[in-house]
Amino acid sequence: MSILNVNKINPVGGGSTITIAGIASVTNNISVGNSVTAGSFVGPIEGAVTGNVTGNVTGNVTGDATGLSGNPSINTTGIVTATTFVPTVGQLSHRNIIVNGGMNVAQRGSTSTAQGYHTIDRIYQLYSGTDEAPTFAQADVTSGGAFDAGFRKCLKITNGNQTSGAGAGDRVRFEYRIEAQDLANSGWNYKSTSSYITLSFWVKSSVAQNFYARLYSADGTAQAYTFETGALTANTWTKVTKIIPGNTNIQFDNNTAYGMIMSFAQYAGSNYTDAGNTMNTWAAYSGSSRYPTNTSTWYTTNDATWEFTGLQFEVGSAATPFEHRSYGEELNRCLRYYNKVYDVEGQSGEKPFLLGTYLSGSELATVAQFPKMRAVPSLDVTNGSNKFMIRRNGASDSFDTFTMRYGTTTTAEIYVSSNVSGTAGQCGIIRGADTDVYIAFSAEL
Repeated sequence: MSILNVNKINPVGGGSTITIAGIASVTNNISVGNSVTAGSFVGPIEGAVTGNVTGNVTGNVTGDATGLSGNPSINTTGIVTATTFVPTVGQLSHRNIIVNGGMNVAQRGSTSTAQGYHTIDRIYQLYSGTDEAPTFAQADVTSGGAFDAGFRKCLKITNGNQTSGAGAGDRVRFEYRIEAQDLANSGWNYKSTSSYITLSFWVKSSVAQNFYARLYSADGTAQAYTFETGALTANTWTKVTKIIPGNTNIQFDNNTAYGMIMSFAQYAGSNYTDAGNTMNTWAAYSGSSRYPTNTSTWYTTNDATWEFTGLQFEVGSAATPFEHRSYGEELNRCLRYYNKVYDVEGQSGEKPFLLGTYLSGSELATVAQFPKMRAVPSLDVTNGSNKFMIRRNGASDSFDTFTMRYGTTTTAEIYVSSNVSGTAGQCGIIRGADTDVYIAFSAEL
């Protein structure tokens, strides 16, 4: 077997063909006007290449090249192994640990200024110290890199008017919380520094600046990993990728509690930042050193916006293309955490829900069933005057809301003991009596 090991091959004239029967090991590049045929190559390659290329090629591949990540494309006549697209670590499908990473499902509503889970499913909204509350919303993606990558929805944060400036206790951020068992069973050898998990997402800011985020491992002794988006160009979608190693101090218990929180900060005041914060490494969590010192430009710009989509977290050291799942599949995953079992969705008129039974003359109850949730849920229900009614035995009762009791991860009894008057044992059809009526169950982290 012949072996050619050179620094650079660049034939004079540009029209030559180089044929090598064995292995070509090239530390710089091969630049040939016509073609190169060899058993395998190591190093950057420029020009047309015919034959099989075995192993990893580092550097730029230029020429007729459709189908590789980044800029290049390649026209192959042999066998190509592309580890960026075919993962060598973890499973080939269902790689994304994140639920609703494309921001498509928003059972609770499309916009809110409240803290907690209020808009896009699995997104937890947070702020403090603000003069005017920011608005969190599900928004459309209409152009740019994220649109070209197949995304049509995003989380959009619109800043309020922070007239008093950037205070030490001020902050705006959102979180994504991951069940511990999803990490413990992911295939990531998270205690090994040579085992990796890769985070990727798309982000767009109306203000050009750098932003910070962190991972927080909750089990055992809490650890934190801080990273940055890099300088963003205003109003431009940018894909951010972070390859994160394991660490011997990380712990994920095999249970349904949260094992990790991803926190993405649009601004954090000096109470939460530290100029000495070291990025891109795991360290013991400190509440006063969550991020490096933040730039306040976005925060002090009235109505500044920050958009986010395509959140993917996958085992391995490569960011594979985003795992676009159907709306139905993503919704089913969301129902584990929040299930809106009844929603009139703005429709007028009475809409049926369930059958109810009078347990006594003044107590009405029914049972709701739902797919298995993460834990015994709490009730999230419309409150207000005469939002519900029951039709029974030629009569009806209107009432305000329900209370939950005797819940399990698949069923819950909901009842009302006011505003109703019937006969024990009577049954009837429970209906919504307004356009905004809903009944939901929440088992969020």
